Amino acid sequence: MNTKRFWMLALVMMIVTSPVFAGDAVQMWRCEMDDDVTEEQVLAQAGEWLKAAKKMNGGANLESYVFFPVAVNGTGEMDLMYVITAPTFEEWGQFWDAYAGSEAAKLEADHEMVICPDSVLWESFKMK
Repeated sequence: MNTKRFWMLALVMMIVTSPVFAGDAVQMWRCEMDDDVTEEQVLAQAGEWLKAAKKMNGGANLESYVFFPVAVNGTGEMDLMYVITAPTFEEWGQFWDAYAGSEAAKLEADHEMVICPDSVLWESFKMK
């Protein structure tokens, strides 16, 4: 096989196999709870929001997690982390494109018991 054909084949294989190795889209928010809000209320709100989000374009495969610190050092003003994952960045993009004006966005605006000013979008790879 000549060098040109080898690199063409390698390029095509990289393009075809890259979706197989793409990681999940993971967005994490650092959140603060109002003083009179309980963890149970936060979990109920998060569950209600996820139900609405799953009905949206790109939201069917979303998963969400609420992390409450138990034994940590230096969390600052953070009371919890709220994490949402999507299996692909394509689904994540579809979801965020449809978010404004959605039922999930309305629920977020109506429930101000948690404020989440900071977030980070990550690509995650599960080790097996």
